Amino acid sequence: MKAIIYFFLFPLVILSQSKINFNDYFTDETMRIDYFHIGSSKSEIFTIDKIYRYGMWAGSTINLIDELNNGKYYYKIFNVENGELIYSKGFDTFFQEYASTKAGIDGVNKTFHESALIPFPKKKIFFVIAKRNEMNLMDEIFRTEIDPQSIFIINDKIIDNSVEIIKPIKSGHPHKKVDVVVLAEGYTISEKKKFEDDLRRFINYFFEQEPYKELKDKFNFYGVFKPSEESGTDLPGANIFVNTVLNTSFWTFGSERYLMTEDNKKMRDLAAFVPYDAIYIQVNHPRYGGGGIYNQFCTYTTDNQFAKYLFIHEFGHSFAGLADEYYTSDVAYTDIHKPTIEPIEPNITALLNPDNIKWKSLLSDGIEIPTLWEKEEFDKMSFEWLKERNRLNNYISELKRNRAPEDQIKAAEDEYAIKDKEQSIKVDNYLRSSKYWNKVGAFEGAGYKPTGLYRSMLDCIMFSKGDKPFCKVCEEAIKRVIESYTN
Repeated sequence: MKAIIYFFLFPLVILSQSKINFNDYFTDETMRIDYFHIGSSKSEIFTIDKIYRYGMWAGSTINLIDELNNGKYYYKIFNVENGELIYSKGFDTFFQEYASTKAGIDGVNKTFHESALIPFPKKKIFFVIAKRNEMNLMDEIFRTEIDPQSIFIINDKIIDNSVEIIKPIKSGHPHKKVDVVVLAEGYTISEKKKFEDDLRRFINYFFEQEPYKELKDKFNFYGVFKPSEESGTDLPGANIFVNTVLNTSFWTFGSERYLMTEDNKKMRDLAAFVPYDAIYIQVNHPRYGGGGIYNQFCTYTTDNQFAKYLFIHEFGHSFAGLADEYYTSDVAYTDIHKPTIEPIEPNITALLNPDNIKWKSLLSDGIEIPTLWEKEEFDKMSFEWLKERNRLNNYISELKRNRAPEDQIKAAEDEYAIKDKEQSIKVDNYLRSSKYWNKVGAFEGAGYKPTGLYRSMLDCIMFSKGDKPFCKVCEEAIKRVIESYTN
């Protein structure tokens, strides 16, 4: 299918959600639009790869227009005949993170494979991608026409005899539930039972956490097992590479704990065995690491002391579009959030209008804005730990690269684990001792920035590691996303 960028504005009539009848525009099937997203911080282009037709539509048939106003990008689907907006979805991309790395800023082009899932249209559509500009307003940057009757749309049945489906939580019809698929990564055929045991363990973790606990009946969970040739995942910093189904890897963009995959097609093909709204990749590995991209996917490792935290934290990114609230850890990208522009993420703010902060309705009585917390001492101990953490991680990687004796590697890993846990406890105790504990205000330090960006509470699972709740603002944001799928 030829992709065409239109350099004119098509007259659009945007209808309210209540006036869009699913059956007028769509069949109860899924259209997957695969495309290439190419460029750097200096430019970006899109080209259509392939389009697929399969399965039932997993999403809502009522809430077709995304009104959450989150995500750097939006898919927008317009009916060609009358220009009506009939579907939209906000999302973030791996590309935008790359664009903020040194290579991206220097103009080194890179190609990413991405997918848009929409209900299958009955008539011709315009598939549009819009992107926020420097003022966070949406500009159309790509448009192409898609004919659902095209002979080039792939209708192949999804068949793979090595794949097994597990259904641990089935609450109701996909149209009325949040459908979460958990994909096996780095499990060999002999580790199938471990995958199933890990899956159930993490689902239990999920429903121990509010607001998921009180809304358990809003979710369906599926496990999809396809065996990998080898166990684990890639560790480039230690010169360790293994053959796995989804090709995940640590050291994404140079960050030792950032664990992602760039193999979008394999991931989407595997997820397509079940109806899904959200993707988890469960990585069979003991090292701490993961990642999450809004309305794309998230990853987590299974066998480390902060596994529950990883599972919940990363889903906060990929499902609810929550920002990281921490600012004392190294990240691979820069200027994701700018203090001069109000962030779109619901849980951080640039506080450009202190009298009308985005979580004004949740503020604690009498709280001052901004809220001057005990930040100096916190920063000191956090940055000291960052230096020690980097030293230990580099040492462990060096031992593995040099294929040091296993007992020496284990001793170094044990030292790291003990110190990491001690730091987590230290942070918890310090924050809990504050007079602002459990208060909602505007606490400076968020979104990787020590100054200029603010979070709503001293602590949150989006701020620090450990078994802890979401802050009140994050919890309310998650509820709004759940409602968009289930109401």
